[in-house]
Amino acid sequence: MSRQNNIEVYPSMVVSDNKENVRIVEKITIGTQLRAIRTSNKLTLDETSKLTGLARSTLSKIENDQTSPTFTVMKKLASGFNIELPQLFTKPKVLQTIGRRDLTLRDTGKIHVTSTYGHELLATQFSKKKMIPYKSRIYARCFDDFSEWVRHDGEEFLLVLEGEIQFISEFYEAITLTKGDNVYYDATMGHLIISVSEEDALILWVSAK
Repeated sequence: MSRQNNIEVYPSMVVSDNKENVRIVEKITIGTQLRAIRTSNKLTLDETSKLTGLARSTLSKIENDQTSPTFTVMKKLASGFNIELPQLFTKPKVLQTIGRRDLTLRDTGKIHVTSTYGHELLATQFSKKKMIPYKSRIYARCFDDFSEWVRHDGEEFLLVLEGEIQFISEFYEAITLTKGDNVYYDATMGHLIISVSEEDALILWVSAK
């Protein structure tokens, strides 16, 4: 840690071309960061004092760069704000709204049919999605309709829209689900869905990467 104009500058605030050439990129003090975090959470000094267990006067002095917090004080700040300690040294990121939207009208999704499921893929215009939603008509009627367990990376959410299904998984007892029932599970675990109602059941599936 070095000092410039009696204000402490921490290592994360400098870059170095070599051991003898260290230059300040941007002066960011703990006080500046503390005020930014506090105001972004719409907290007063009194409220911050209650959260951190630090005196209001101490917080005010830190924010105004009149005193430098000890490591113990910084841990109390991080704990009170429920953040990691390094966040006290880095500028808050400005969130940018991209505003993406993908609309799929009824029965206009892309169809992909297998021997066990009939999928209607939804929201297919976007690439690099974090979730993959689709509706599936369940043709399978028994475990033997599958050659092996279905498993893949990620997690899945399943909601029954019509009919009745049996959710069979590798590590749990099979469960029967009817309209409105849902299950969330680790998709790396072997899993199968079969219809047990008279009509082929319809479900909504959402896969998350």
